[in-house]
Amino acid sequence: MNGEQRRKILLNILAGSKKPVSGTMLAKQLQVSRQVIVQDIALLRANGTDILSTRRGYLIFPAQQEASRVFKVLHSDDQTEEELTLVVDLGGKIKDVFIYHKVYGIVRADIKIRSRKDIRLFLDHIQSGKSRLLKNVTSGYHYHTITAEDVQTLDAIQDELEQRGMLAQLQENEPADIYKHS
Repeated sequence: MNGEQRRKILLNILAGSKKPVSGTMLAKQLQVSRQVIVQDIALLRANGTDILSTRRGYLIFPAQQEASRVFKVLHSDDQTEEELTLVVDLGGKIKDVFIYHKVYGIVRADIKIRSRKDIRLFLDHIQSGKSRLLKNVTSGYHYHTITAEDVQTLDAIQDELEQRGMLAQLQENEPADIYKHS
């Protein structure tokens, strides 16, 4: 077994354990020295894996899963800042904007808006360039994939979009699996 295969197995062992796993136990399981385990842990950390060393062994932190939801919205160009601001103010992050075009299908752009500063930069680029908002290709209808720490935050965003009249209903001509494209 090479080092890459060993580190994959090491990650699987740590990910499958709720308790710390000792370096000695890992070394025995993988039939290598304790020093090799220490080096593998260092390599995994250098590649971004969050591994905690405790006096009882190693623990891997599970990746934080953000909640995600696609919203279909409709509003004027003048309401774009209001829409984006309400999302970030309520704790959401706007991953992308996309439209469903009857000829071209789904046309998507990553926008990665997480703050009011990001909103300002986005709007400045739109206003200073020759480009228009993607929503204008489909008479204002567009979608956003929005992420948040939890489903309750997404529910609050949905409620606020609905209260402001910005939430749109899925139409018959749109593919039923449009929400799986996020």
